[in-house]
Amino acid sequence: MAAQRELPLAFPELSAEAPFIPVRMVNEFVYCPRLAYLEWVQGEFAHNAFTVEGALRHKAVDKPDGELPAAPEEGESIHARSVSLSSARLGITAKLDLVEGEGTVVTPVDYKRGRRPHVAAGAYDPERVQLCAQGLLLREHGFECEAGVLYFAASRERVRVVFDEALVELTLAAIHGLRGVAMAGHIPPPLEDSPKCPRCSLVGICMPDEVRFMARAQGEPRQLFASLDEKLPLYVQSPRAYVRKDGERFVIEVEKEKVAEARIGEVSQLALYGNTNLSSAALHECFRRDVPVTWHTYGGWFVGHTVGTGHRNVETRTHQYRASFDPQVCLRLARGWVHAKIANCRTLLRRNWRGGAKWESADDGGADDADATTEARTTIPRELTIALREDMERAQSARSSESLLGIEGAAASRYFQNLASMLRAEDEASFQFDFMGRNRRPPKDPVNALLSFAYAMLTREMTIALSAVGLDPYRGFYHQPRFGRPALALDMMEPFRPLIADSAVLTAINNGEVRPTDFVRAAGSCNLSDGGRKRFIAAFERRMSQEVTHPLFGYRLSYRRLLEVQSRLLIRNLSGEIPDYPNFVTR
Repeated sequence: MAAQRELPLAFPELSAEAPFIPVRMVNEFVYCPRLAYLEWVQGEFAHNAFTVEGALRHKAVDKPDGELPAAPEEGESIHARSVSLSSARLGITAKLDLVEGEGTVVTPVDYKRGRRPHVAAGAYDPERVQLCAQGLLLREHGFECEAGVLYFAASRERVRVVFDEALVELTLAAIHGLRGVAMAGHIPPPLEDSPKCPRCSLVGICMPDEVRFMARAQGEPRQLFASLDEKLPLYVQSPRAYVRKDGERFVIEVEKEKVAEARIGEVSQLALYGNTNLSSAALHECFRRDVPVTWHTYGGWFVGHTVGTGHRNVETRTHQYRASFDPQVCLRLARGWVHAKIANCRTLLRRNWRGGAKWESADDGGADDADATTEARTTIPRELTIALREDMERAQSARSSESLLGIEGAAASRYFQNLASMLRAEDEASFQFDFMGRNRRPPKDPVNALLSFAYAMLTREMTIALSAVGLDPYRGFYHQPRFGRPALALDMMEPFRPLIADSAVLTAINNGEVRPTDFVRAAGSCNLSDGGRKRFIAAFERRMSQEVTHPLFGYRLSYRRLLEVQSRLLIRNLSGEIPDYPNFVTR
């Protein structure tokens, strides 16, 4: 800020089309330039306990259509709430909580949720700058304004802030600084080990420690998280179901009979199967609360999702589209995804191997060989682990997307040929899950039916995660774009196919959650029944909620949260903040 005061930027008066800077963003810029850029330029926002409390405090004093007298008379008392003011010369706009005064001499009053800080200036610079900007707006509209008041609701104290030359200079420098950063189009770097970060509502979006760690490859990131989101998806499978809104609840009816309900505040997404109907009121509520609605065929195939106006971060999509036309960037990202997918397939085989002849355990040079199988299980053939490791190495050095497709196909064939060795052996009299190879559209056996359904669910989860962070799920780097094909979602989910989808299938089969009677066969195809689908959805959701340790950052998070973290890391890589995209590879 000191450098900006020495070299102030003299911006001309804004045109009618130029955006005004909200004064609140000037506050954020002084607090953290990166936070202001994320909120104002990229349109990012997330609530936490502090922002919710602040919003409630302002709502209590907010009165619509507050106005100041156009020509106040001398001695006339002024007490106006929620006054909206703008200035094309300053390029700022604000809604003032309260304006008090007499005649043309007025004082802005800004409400703050916390307690008064015991500092020499009476308040911190971000709050003082925000109040001073309001005073400058009042001056622009012909009023005399030499000081303002900060009212701290928690301690019920008023702090007077004088708009002296130093504060005015700091305020103008902040306004010019924020506009300059926005015009440059480069997001400011994260703060250095700042105590502000853990309390910030955007810490899970900004990812300050993760970005600095990836950019410098030194130190350890702190365990910074946004508040835990305990919402869960609501699945509606009946083709005759109707979902409507009743107060704060979604009510599900079948043939006009109520069969279930769910609190709207506890729903993260609404998944509808078959010909399920949704009322307009329920859909509007989903838009208002940013709850995506996903649509599926009766058999479970993901066909699309409905959101409100969508994410406002145009800058992120610009980076994505520009990179998607660069063959080198596409190949680099594709290599990483395929390498991580093969590595995770190999790990899943090693962890869950049950069948085949016993082989002597041998170290093939992998760092993850510490995860030895239990004595109750047979040891995975050494030749198989070596072959998969060689596939990983070839994927890392592939020179074209075509050759990478061949490597991925060979590794997938090796993996699926041995997938049956991870299934629990059953008595001869009972139904035997038999898996000889991958087949789909339609699947011809129970395991393939489960895999297809699991991949469709994972595609939905990845599509929602990408849309939520501002990426276009339909513009990929490895999978070729086709009509209605979420190419980027398919790209990003490659490393998670074995860890989430395949693992959920193995768990459902080996634990007996899905039984032989849960499948319907017709015309050479095999599909889950309603009861089987319901139980498998429960198994899949347990897997999505399971916590894992991030191998790079060292903190624990759920798979659902992990999909969002990886999506945001892709944004940081595409924007040039971090040199490489870190794929998730478990050990």
